[in-house]
Order: sequence, then structure tokens, then C-alpha cells
Amino acid sequence: MAKNDNTNIELHLIEPRATEKSYLEQTNRIYVFPVKKSMSKQEIAKMVEKEFNVTVTDVRTLIRNGKKTKFSKGKHAYPGITTRPDKKFAYVRLKQGDSIRVFDEPEDEKTSAKEAKKADKPAKKADKNAGKENK
Repeated sequence: MAKNDNTNIELHLIEPRATEKSYLEQTNRIYVFPVKKSMSKQEIAKMVEKEFNVTVTDVRTLIRNGKKTKFSKGKHAYPGITTRPDKKFAYVRLKQGDSIRVFDEPEDEKTSAKEAKKADKPAKKADKNAGKENK
């Protein structure tokens, strides 16, 4: 049975993981994305290219099995063991020169944060001087 190429990719929202391991992988132009278990490597590549306007050269996937957890439905109920759902992750390598901003803070936020700190400093000094005058 042939796969349908008209898969609606727009239904999937994709956002790179912001973890220490994924930060180290970015030095090799590899980005980590949590994806649905039913998605193929080709679908993942199309989705990343469309979402971030980059060129994907390689996609590796892995499925992490869910951990076993104990549960009890009350004081006298028989306890049991269940598992958390499995998760699928895609490691996507981009073409040389392409990148996705994951950890970078936008420039507007950096400058506004610095300006806010500068504006607070004179007010604090004035408060300290006012306290000394009253004594």
C-alpha cells in the first residue's frame, strides 16, 4: 500500500527542545524535536524546512519507552503498575550555514532589560539618600 503524500503537516506544531544535551548538539548543527510517533523521517524533514526556512540534510529518530510507575486507587484498593506513554524524538541536521534560534534571546528584550535596570538605579540611590537625611 502506497503512502499518501498529501499528509497534512500543518496540524503538527514543532518546537526544538531547550536542554543541555540539545545545546551541545547544536555545535554540530543538530537540533532535537519532540514529534508524534506516527511521523516518518520525510514528514519531519518537510515540517522543519517549512517551519524554520532551513535545509535539512539528515534526520535520525528514536523512541524512548515510557517509565513504569506504581499507582493505587485508594487505601484498600489493590495497587498496580502502569507505564507512561512512549515519546519520539527527531535529531535533525541542517545544512552548513543554517541555524535555528533556540537559546538566543531576541535583541529587543536584551536592550529593554538593560534600560529597565539603568532606570531603577537612580531611584534606589535617591531612596538611600533620603533615608540618611531623616536620621
